[in-house]
Amino acid sequence: MSTIGKRGASTPRELTRMGDRISFIYLERCIVHREDNAITAEDADGITHIPSATIGTLMLGPGTNVTHQAMSLLGDTGAGVVWVGEHGVRFYSGGRSLTRSSALAEAHAARWSNRRTRLDVARAMYRMRFPDEDPVGLGRQELLGREGRRVKDCYRKQAARVGIPWTGRHYVPSDFDSGDPPNQAITAAAQCMYGVAQTTVAALGCIPALGFIHSGHELAFVLDIADLYKTEIGIPTAFDVAAHSPENVGSRTRRAIRDQINETGLLKRCVDDIKALLAPDDQTGDPTGGDLDRVTLQGDHGEELESGHNYDDGAIW
Repeated sequence: MSTIGKRGASTPRELTRMGDRISFIYLERCIVHREDNAITAEDADGITHIPSATIGTLMLGPGTNVTHQAMSLLGDTGAGVVWVGEHGVRFYSGGRSLTRSSALAEAHAARWSNRRTRLDVARAMYRMRFPDEDPVGLGRQELLGREGRRVKDCYRKQAARVGIPWTGRHYVPSDFDSGDPPNQAITAAAQCMYGVAQTTVAALGCIPALGFIHSGHELAFVLDIADLYKTEIGIPTAFDVAAHSPENVGSRTRRAIRDQINETGLLKRCVDDIKALLAPDDQTGDPTGGDLDRVTLQGDHGEELESGHNYDDGAIW
């Protein structure tokens, strides 16, 4: 095995597109290492090889240890790495962008920094979640109020659909077991959706902290994107799992969410939705510039100048 210093980084052309990857893989109580271009998970049952370039998100649960070389490979291939636990939804992610272009990040910053376009994106997000309602003309407070009512209605309807009691959303970050089975399942589903959204946002080179609905948090945009699919995938799947059995709700919810993500092609849809929100006028189909590894310099009037060129005009500094 070559050392980190002797191994070249993969180019975007060599990597699997985000929309074509496996949604996520959850591991616990094992040692994660590297063998060639695959990561390995070693536990009491033996060693499992996992092609790293096909992973969207690797979720590391309790009892996992990961080596430096495994993390290096995961970062090089753009996979998100999420440390999770049964007793909360905190996660810490890493991974490099799968695009070498800053076009989507610049579009993100431009739409976020203008109050009018920031509200336009928030309305577009609401329309994606609830296509039967037109949010044109609604302000932020009205959007939040309507969203809250729709989510509460979704909880009640899903509980009635599966025939289990529902007394409201209750979540204690430090005590996963304090919730009843439906609340535990909703928490576990959110954990998975946040991890997948974080990886997609990072893979596209967007800015996780610049949210259009959420704000004040380093992952505000991640929360925005994960919420797009809450009432369609996260909440219904959680209630299905809770209704089936009150045992092992966390692990069963993760498997059910993973299956739903793969069956619905959510990763590709998530990529397309982010591009539509941040670069709606783009006609090329790929506002990120694809796999171009191009660096330019910024001119006084916004023009892009070729890098690697000395622009000294002979002036004495």
